[in-house]
Amino acid sequence: MHTRRDFLYGLGASLGAVAFNAILQADERRQPLAARPGHHPARARACIFLFMEGGPSHIDTFDPKPELRRRHMTEFQRADRFASAMASGRRYYVQSPFRFARHGQSGQWLCEHFQHLARHADDLCVFKGCQVDSIDHPTACYQLNTGNRFGGDPALGAWTVYGLGTVNQNLPAFVVLPEGAYPQGGAANWSNGFLPAFYQGTPLRPAGSPLLDLTPPPGVTRAAQRANLDLLARLNQQDRERHPHQADLAARMASYELAFRMQAEVPSLLDLSRETTATRRRYGLDQRATESFGRRCLLARKLVESGVRFVQIFEGGWDSHDYLERAHTARIRAVDQPIAALLGDLKERGLLDSTLVVWAGEFGRSPDNGIRGGSHVVGRDHNARAMAVWLAGGGVRAGHTIGATDELGHEAVECVHHVRDLHVTLLHLLGLEDNRLTYFHEGRWKQLSQIGGRVIGELAANQRGPRINADER
Repeated sequence: MHTRRDFLYGLGASLGAVAFNAILQADERRQPLAARPGHHPARARACIFLFMEGGPSHIDTFDPKPELRRRHMTEFQRADRFASAMASGRRYYVQSPFRFARHGQSGQWLCEHFQHLARHADDLCVFKGCQVDSIDHPTACYQLNTGNRFGGDPALGAWTVYGLGTVNQNLPAFVVLPEGAYPQGGAANWSNGFLPAFYQGTPLRPAGSPLLDLTPPPGVTRAAQRANLDLLARLNQQDRERHPHQADLAARMASYELAFRMQAEVPSLLDLSRETTATRRRYGLDQRATESFGRRCLLARKLVESGVRFVQIFEGGWDSHDYLERAHTARIRAVDQPIAALLGDLKERGLLDSTLVVWAGEFGRSPDNGIRGGSHVVGRDHNARAMAVWLAGGGVRAGHTIGATDELGHEAVECVHHVRDLHVTLLHLLGLEDNRLTYFHEGRWKQLSQIGGRVIGELAANQRGPRINADER
C-alpha cells in the first residue's frame, strides 16, 4: 500500500531517478554498508584525510613569498570583507620566519621543518588555488568537512561510504581519530547529516580503550550477548515493520550488531604494542612530540589496510595569531615524521596507489599581522582567499604544484577553485560523481557540493591539464 509520503516523494523526481533511488534504499535496508562499485573506474578505494584544525599558514609551509622579505614590517591600511575585526586598521607585512628549499625531482617547495616529508616531495600534488567562504573556525571547519558552513549536512566521509560502502563489515566504514579535545564545531564535522545514521563517522578515543565498553562485563559470554541481541532484533523488527520509513531504528539495530562484531576484531587491530620496535620508531611513537599524531597515523594505515573506507585525523593548534614561529614549528614537527611514515608505509605495502591521502586546514593565513605585543611577536590572521592543500596517492598528479597565489600570498590567482570543486574532485578520485551521488531530503535532491561543481582536472593523473607553478615564472 502506497502512503501519502510515497506519493509526494514521487512528485519530486523523475521516474528513472525514483526507480534508482528505490533500488538504493532497498539495498540499504538489506546491507547498508555493503561494498558497491563507484560511478566510474578509479584508483582510490579509500581515503585518509589529515585535517589541520586552526588554519595552517600556506605562506609558512608550502607557499614561500620572497616579496614579504622585501616588505617586512611595512605598514599599510587593510579593510576588506574577508578581514576579521582584528585585521582592520594599521597592518604590517611580515616575512616568514622559516627558510624554504626545493625537494625531489619535482622541486616542491617545503618549509625547513618538513625534514621527513621532504623525502616524499615527488609523491605530493600541492594545490594553491583553493578558496573558502568563511574566516570563522567553526563555519570554515563545517564547510571543509561537509560543504555547508552551518553544519547539519553529511560529511565527506559519510558521502563516500554512502556511495561505496565498505569491504569490512566488522569495522566502522568511516572512522575519526580526534585529539583529546574535539575540533571546533564538534562531532558535526563527521556527521551523517540527513543521510541514514549508518554513514556517520565513529570517533575512536586517543587514549585508553578506543571505544567504551569494548570488552564485555565479567561473566557475560559471547553466547549470552548473541541471544540478547537476537531477542532485541526480533522486537525491533516488529516495530520497524509498522514504521518502515524510520531509518534510525534500522541504524540502531545495525550498530548493535557492529559493536558485537567489533569486540572480536578491534582489540587486536588497535593494539599498537604488537607493532615492531622499528615500526613504532618510524611513526615517532618513541618521542613525546610525535607520539600522539604518529599513533593515529599508524592506526589509519591499519584501518585502511583492514578495509575501512574513510579515516579522518584531526590535529589542532594551527591558529597562530601570535608567536607563529614557535607555534608552527611545534605543529610541523609533530606531524612531519608521522605523515612521512604513513606515506612510506602505504607505498611499501602497495596501498598508496589505492589510498587517497589529503592534507588541509579550514583556511589559510594572511601575509600581515597587527604585531600585538611588540615587533618580536609575529603571527597571521585568517584568510579565506588563499590556502594550501596537498594530495597524494589515489590517482593524483604526483610531483606537481597546481595553482598559485599572488606575490604576497593574499589571494589565489591561478587555477582558482571554490572548495566545492575540491570536494567534487575528491569524490571523482574515489570513483564517485557529485551530481549522481544524491539523496532526496526535504523535497529535493541534495549532494555534497550543495549547488554542483566541477572536477579540478589538473589534480588528477588521468585528466589532462597544465602544470601551473608561479614559482617558475
